[in-house]
Amino acid sequence: MKNFEIPDFYRSPIISKVKAKRKLEDPRKKDFSPSVLDFGTVRFFIARHFGFCYGVENAIEISYKAIAENPEKRIFLLSQMIHNPDVNEDLMSHGIRFIQDTDGSQLISWEELDSDDIVIIPAFGTTVEIENILREIGVNVSKYNTTCPFVEKVWNRSERLGKDDHTVIIHGKRNHEETRATFSRSLQNAPTIILKDIQEAEILGEFILGKRKISDFPAVFEGKYSHNFQPERDLIKIGVVNQTTMLAHETEEISDYLRGIMVQKFGDEAIKNHLADTRDTLCYATNDNQTATLGLLEKEADLAIVIGGYNSSNTTHLVELLEKKFKTFFITSANEIHSEKEINSFDIHAEKIVGLTDFLPSNRPISIILTSGASCPDSIVDGVIQRILDLVKPSLSAEKALHNFLR
Repeated sequence: MKNFEIPDFYRSPIISKVKAKRKLEDPRKKDFSPSVLDFGTVRFFIARHFGFCYGVENAIEISYKAIAENPEKRIFLLSQMIHNPDVNEDLMSHGIRFIQDTDGSQLISWEELDSDDIVIIPAFGTTVEIENILREIGVNVSKYNTTCPFVEKVWNRSERLGKDDHTVIIHGKRNHEETRATFSRSLQNAPTIILKDIQEAEILGEFILGKRKISDFPAVFEGKYSHNFQPERDLIKIGVVNQTTMLAHETEEISDYLRGIMVQKFGDEAIKNHLADTRDTLCYATNDNQTATLGLLEKEADLAIVIGGYNSSNTTHLVELLEKKFKTFFITSANEIHSEKEINSFDIHAEKIVGLTDFLPSNRPISIILTSGASCPDSIVDGVIQRILDLVKPSLSAEKALHNFLR
């Protein structure tokens, strides 16, 4: 695995050492049990895998390279580099400006750009339409393209499916940058439809089996299918790909469900002619982080903390997994922790930040589950640990606790 050059302030004195030890002991990633850092009065169960993945580190390295190589030029990002406010704010502090927000709304008019400008394509990738706009302006769209290789893998798989006359079904969130980019590319070669979850897959299955009227299809899936999509024609031969930050087991559930539907309609012997095996499009990093989170669920703890951007899809899914068992707090950084009792936490269901007064329990020792999203720097996780230690007053110093873990 490549070692990326990213600014030192993204790294950390505690988490970096924890990760290094686990990597040395388990290079083949067979052990998904959490790391345990025990400070006496507080103990952290830290996920085996979390934080920056290959695609994120690649994007950050390229972005800072663009800054270093073009001191006299204007530098733009199509939208947020990754879904982490600290990373994006640091890039903006270097003069980078955003052309669009995460929903694709224009912040800077295309007419303001010229061929001398530098435009960085974010890790999520972008649509064919936007690439064409940039080319017409004269912008080099490949020099600072930070699209994650695993996102490109999904695009390539979609292209192969289309050329083999499959309809592409994307498991993803319609308005997410990555799904918009995948949809844009997939429809170049194939009829394409986006499904958010198993419930929408079940509805699609009813259309495939004729249990719903085809005339209802446009209203049910409005804005989620390609132009001239014809269900009777386009739902005979299908393949499922995903937004790489979705829950892997949900993508597999959708694939398995649709396989059953196609077997019902065409028979088990003919299934290979109607459904492609696309499990190879699942992102290894997302899968590792989610599996490590399942490892956290095997522990007993007082609470869980998930750190990351509130608009981060992969981070939100970690919250979904943990809140099934633990009282879970979703924060962007240590700045959200105001006292032992007071914390600002993002409610993923109400989609808003909520001020809470039931943060740390009064009993000691406290056991805390800790993880972060793929776009969260380790230094921010360190900051959360340190903030809690400041509040709890540990009976063991950070140096001693880390020494005990590393020995």
